[in-house]
Amino acid sequence: QEQLVESGGGLVQAGGSLRLSCVASGRTFSMGAMGWFRQAPGKEREFVAAIRWSSYTRYSDSVKGRFTISRDTAKNAVYLQMNSLKPEDTAVYHCVARPGSLSTDSEDYDYWGQGTQVTVSS
Repeated sequence: QEQLVESGGGLVQAGGSLRLSCVASGRTFSMGAMGWFRQAPGKEREFVAAIRWSSYTRYSDSVKGRFTISRDTAKNAVYLQMNSLKPEDTAVYHCVARPGSLSTDSEDYDYWGQGTQVTVSS
């Protein structure tokens, strides 16, 4: 059974940086698209970034220019480098994956990690 495990969350001051990692495991894990969603308390789940294989990327407007998604297909891993963090970035960040094309719709993703907490203090 495929499994996604995130790491790298934590507490950081505004303006700081964090790097999230997600490693996928399971039988012949070969997902076309991997990415990140986040959910803050009392708010809806929000698309953050996604990558198809190692090249095509998509970002939400709220993180564009500050976050960078990358992928190591040999390791079945995806990363999210988060710079210039703001208090409004505080949320639980979930790694996602799906066969096929990249999507910004959470309903399209078949596999989800448990999430890692990111807290940005002002």
